[in-house]
Amino acid sequence: MAKVYFGMIVSLDGFVNDRDGKIGTLYESYKPHATTQEADENTGAVVMGRNSFEMAEDTDGYADHYEFQVPLFVLTHNPPVKHPKENDKLTITFITEGIEEAIRQARIVANGKDVLVLGANVCQQLLRANLADELQIAFAPVLLGEGVRFFEHLEEHEIHLEKSRVFETDKQVEVWYKILQQKKLATF
Repeated sequence: MAKVYFGMIVSLDGFVNDRDGKIGTLYESYKPHATTQEADENTGAVVMGRNSFEMAEDTDGYADHYEFQVPLFVLTHNPPVKHPKENDKLTITFITEGIEEAIRQARIVANGKDVLVLGANVCQQLLRANLADELQIAFAPVLLGEGVRFFEHLEEHEIHLEKSRVFETDKQVEVWYKILQQKKLATF
């Protein structure tokens, strides 16, 4: 069955980028493996935030060089004036109605394949909306001290996970979890 999953590479202290918003240090130890390639092949759509989308030096480059040549859905409050380049496989849709609408549209076009969600803020929205089935987290062997935390703004939620897979290389560990239960905690 198709799933909605999200994943990131994080520092051991939980950051998805450094104090300057850069991610390069995190990817120095990353090595794709067979399961990564299998997940890539079963991805039918990608949902990401505007910040993640604009990390590309040239957003027109998604059509030529992005690893996921599938429809992209970009969550934003303000779509760009100039629409980025697309191709026959990769289309770009800017969604202003929220994470629920982005996931709804992505599931339709994924046509039975998985929906991958990227970006710390968007992943937090996904968890708060209880729309995620799995999460993948790869731990880079670095402590950044500052940056954007992967699991921020979830204080009112308790989320139970079950480890489903673990991959270890000489430099990092990647863990996949099934999301078993989410509940919103009472606040007073």
